[in-house]
Parts: sequence; C-alpha cells; structure tokens
Amino acid sequence: MKILGIDPGLQCTGFGVIETSGQQVSYVASGTIKTTHLSTTHLPLRIKTIFDGVREVAEQFQVDQAAIEIVFINNNPQSSLLLGQARGACLSALVSLSLPVAEYTALQMKKSVAGHGRAQKAQIQEMVKRILSLSKAPGTDASDALGLALTHAQVAWSERHAQLKPNLVARHTGAVKAGRSR
Repeated sequence: MKILGIDPGLQCTGFGVIETSGQQVSYVASGTIKTTHLSTTHLPLRIKTIFDGVREVAEQFQVDQAAIEIVFINNNPQSSLLLGQARGACLSALVSLSLPVAEYTALQMKKSVAGHGRAQKAQIQEMVKRILSLSKAPGTDASDALGLALTHAQVAWSERHAQLKPNLVARHTGAVKAGRSR
C-alpha cells in the first residue's frame, strides 16, 4: 500500500510517499509544492497551485491512502485562516481522487516518529532518515509529511492486527489513536 503524507502550508506544502508491506516501510518520494514564486496578493492562484500539485503527486505515485496534518490555531488569526485554506486545498485534491484521508496532529506525529511530542524539526528529520534508511535527511516540510505517512502506516497496521494481538496494539496506537480518519 502506498501512503501519501501532506504537511500543508500556503508557501510550502510538504509531501512524502511511502510504501508498506506488513510492518515494513520503504521510501518512495518526497518534496515540496511551493507557491513563493506567486504574488501574495494572488491567493486563489496559490490555492490552485497547491490543489494541482497535491493531485499530481497522488496520481504520479498512485497512492492508496493519504494522511494530512490537522492544523493548530496559532496566535495570528489571519495566518490560521490562510493555513486553513491551504489545508482545504490539499484535502479537496485528495478527496477529488476518492482517496481515504486520515488526519493527525503534529503532536501525534511527533510521538509516533520520535517517541515524544516535543520533538524538534531536526529530530523528526533524523528519525525519518533512520526509519526509511535514507542517505540524508529530507527538508523539514518533506520530513513532516513523511512522518505523517509513517504515523498512518503504524496506525493502519495496528488496527488491522487489533484482533490478533490486542496488547501490542494498545502500546503502538496509544499516542496516535485520537487522530481523525475518513
């Protein structure tokens, strides 16, 4: 199964694709969809660029499922609204392809990938590099996206095996179980 992780952002949206086979995960691709070349006054064009970019990545790598970060509300309401619109473009692109989409908070992803919710960007990058046996760490946005895909892979595997080993599942999914899924 191929999983696409998305770290939404209005200027830079990270993406990461992994492939799973049981508990084994392997790296497929990662990168960013940037809108920094567009004027900040052209919000609709930036949203379209994100939408088209996410669709292109999902189609190119023929993903089966997606995981996206649940955006937190920050102190600046305008920034939160803009980030929410970028996230909406990502979600719209994914559901327009009829992909199942799971949602996780940054805290859930950090706990799943690094073992604690206060992990810094560099720690997430290093853990993603190690887990996927990469020669170098991806950029921060791509690492977060790969972390979301890895989180979803762990939760999906745990849920599939819930009836076989309930104690194992409780340990693996405790930190990420509260994520939303559609």
